[in-house]
Amino acid sequence: MNEQSNDRVRVSDDERRESPRVSMRFLVRRADTADMFESREGNLSLGGFAWFGAALPVGSKVEVRFTLPGSIDEFHLRGEVLNVGHGSKGSSAHARFLELPVETEMRIARYLDDLEMAESTPGGGA
Repeated sequence: MNEQSNDRVRVSDDERRESPRVSMRFLVRRADTADMFESREGNLSLGGFAWFGAALPVGSKVEVRFTLPGSIDEFHLRGEVLNVGHGSKGSSAHARFLELPVETEMRIARYLDDLEMAESTPGGGA
């Protein structure tokens, strides 16, 4: 891996917050349990994810599974709940990824960049 690749994936907290958020469906459960994964709507960003319904307390460790559209690879990652909110869609939890492998972070970043590029191109996007 070259230095440019390393620099690309090492982003600050501020840059992560500016990362686009993309609607997605996740399978979520409390980490280190035998609980069933629950399907939840939410959104994905470079630094983490959020989901609606059945929020866990701040500080809870969670496991999340998801597949990026257009890919057959399922990601199975861990996160930590940073905050819990209540809004028009009910409860929501926002989590940051823990121990995110560089290759996975790069794939998420590439996916988000591709979506942003498609939406900024005339005739692109949904």
